[in-house]
Amino acid sequence: MADPMSSEGLPAMKTNPKVIFFTDFDGTITLKDSNDYLTDNLGFGWEKRREGNIEILENRVKFRDAFKEMLDSVNKTPFSEAIQTLCDNIKLDPGFKNFYDWSLENNIPVIVLSSGMVDIIRALLVHLVGPTANKIQIISNDVQDRPGKNREQPGGWEIKFHDDSDFGHDKSLAIRPYANLPADKRPTLMYAGDGVSDLSAARETDLLFAKKGHDLVTYCEREGVPFTIFEDWRSILQTTKDIVAGKTDVKKVAAAGVEDYKHGGNVVETAK
Repeated sequence: MADPMSSEGLPAMKTNPKVIFFTDFDGTITLKDSNDYLTDNLGFGWEKRREGNIEILENRVKFRDAFKEMLDSVNKTPFSEAIQTLCDNIKLDPGFKNFYDWSLENNIPVIVLSSGMVDIIRALLVHLVGPTANKIQIISNDVQDRPGKNREQPGGWEIKFHDDSDFGHDKSLAIRPYANLPADKRPTLMYAGDGVSDLSAARETDLLFAKKGHDLVTYCEREGVPFTIFEDWRSILQTTKDIVAGKTDVKKVAAAGVEDYKHGGNVVETAK
């Protein structure tokens, strides 16, 4: 078994980075959430999906149950067709590629923590970013064939959850081993997210970027979790550059972010 403190147990530590950037994928790296897009266009639609999101925020249903119901409404479409539909319609955040190129140049590992499915995420990353996206570690759920069927048949696939948690994929479990490293080895940890799938990760890093106008901001404000708002990855890049250069630090950015929120407000999405 790998030593959890080794580069084998924590692959992002292999190059001894000073910063590790964890990020959600859907609606954070991309402009639209791929699972929402599939549900709204090939599944049971926006209204029922949004009702489920509100139920999750209000702690009335488990994320994994609502999410599985969403994707089960889509699986009449063969899995490869679903991926192609997403490649044809999902766009990259305008600042992410520049951020990622800069991260490669500055030894800042990017780790995608997603409640989506790894095959979809990898296909979209390579399609939207290019071959260098294969260097991005992805920790997410998977897809599996339904008994007696295969994923290229209507109704032939379903989500395979990463763990047994209420989230299906508890993102905090991937972050915590890095957070628990000894102080002399521990990098600064950052996270960017937008929605209900990011609730488990919201408290785990040194700096949380929460996307303006989305559910994660509502949750963090309600629960007193420090955060700074972002609109796209251009602002994340500038803030991260300033932190790495020593012009500011994560505590100052988070404190300023909360004040900006109090003065600027936040409008939760009502449509996709």
